[in-house]
Amino acid sequence: MNTPASPTPTPAPSAPVRLLIVDDDPLVRAGLTLMLGGDQGIDIVGEGADGAEAEELVERLRPDVVLMDIRMPVMDGLTATERLRRRPDAPEVVVLTTFHADEQVLRAIRAGAAGFVLKDTPPARIVDSVRRVAAGDPVLSPAVTRQLMARAAGGGHGDRADRTERARSRLGRLAEREREVAVAVGRGGSNAEIAASLYLSVATVKTHVSRILAKLELNNRVQIALLVHDAGLLDTDDEGGSRLG
Repeated sequence: MNTPASPTPTPAPSAPVRLLIVDDDPLVRAGLTLMLGGDQGIDIVGEGADGAEAEELVERLRPDVVLMDIRMPVMDGLTATERLRRRPDAPEVVVLTTFHADEQVLRAIRAGAAGFVLKDTPPARIVDSVRRVAAGDPVLSPAVTRQLMARAAGGGHGDRADRTERARSRLGRLAEREREVAVAVGRGGSNAEIAASLYLSVATVKTHVSRILAKLELNNRVQIALLVHDAGLLDTDDEGGSRLG
């Protein structure tokens, strides 16, 4: 049996995270630059005003993470996210918005966004989100997590029953340990927290998550959480955490 891992904060990467900020409001960009630029673990390599400009900047600047607004002229942030994530060298994307709309959240997740953070999120949490995403630990604001879970639980009784049956059938493809990891992901645990609770190493947890994604043909860990919720494997009073990874 592996020695339990102790939950620890996500460490800063050895090199600063190369961050591109994309927002059509110059005041917002200035505020984000001031707020995030003071962190030694983040290097702001550029700013863009719309999604089309983001594509050109990503090609030229090679950022690790793009902090992307949703509503912008020329090309909106969701379209830009979809296009960026199709690149072979795709940067991670954290979607930043003032809106909670379900459709936007789910489209961003389907596109491969690794995080969805509201603009009224405290500055320290936005910094933490950028650093976590760069370290491979997807994040969502707690409010967005609750909204996703509520949407997954929505619909009529027949819809919910069908969704539950389909989700359980898909999860049936997993080995027992993979299923345990999937449920832990659904509860919002970080890799270190999952490792501690299941008496695994963090590396083993990451391997299991990769296998789960491949077996279930999912794009990110938030989709794992939604599938686990659909299958009825989470407690009804569990709102999930802000870290899904």
